[in-house]
Amino acid sequence: MGFSEGDYVVYPAHGVGKVTGVEMEEISGTKLELIVIKFDKDRMTLRVPVTKASNSGLRKLSTKKVMESALATLKGRSRAKKTMWSRRAQEYEAKINSGDPVSIAEVVRDLHRNEDQGEQSYSERQMYQAALERLAREFAAMERIDEVAAAEKLEDVLRAA
Repeated sequence: MGFSEGDYVVYPAHGVGKVTGVEMEEISGTKLELIVIKFDKDRMTLRVPVTKASNSGLRKLSTKKVMESALATLKGRSRAKKTMWSRRAQEYEAKINSGDPVSIAEVVRDLHRNEDQGEQSYSERQMYQAALERLAREFAAMERIDEVAAAEKLEDVLRAA
């Protein structure tokens, strides 16, 4: 995969982080080469063994093409199913944790509410915010803007749709 210090990467369960280096560490008598990733938003540092990086889903930021596809997904029609919220919530959680921008955009699109639409439950709002933040972090890292501006741009796309 070739991650170097200073690269922005996406770890599916945590979103966008910055590689702070690659270090050798001895764990249980075995020397391991670890990629050190810092997630400033969560004040967390993650160490992923180089040999497990691809299996864990660790990847570089999306390409412009993938992000354009995610933005196109935001413009599409909501495909929210009429199933029970608990089942939809599980599906949405899985999409958010997949780390795939297009899947996360589907969650944002399906849970977005305009001012003229009905109220959302607390858990729907929480899920929407989580998905929006995850997508905005990657969009912000790609566009080199702050997360707030990125979230506003994404919501502008949703309102225009």
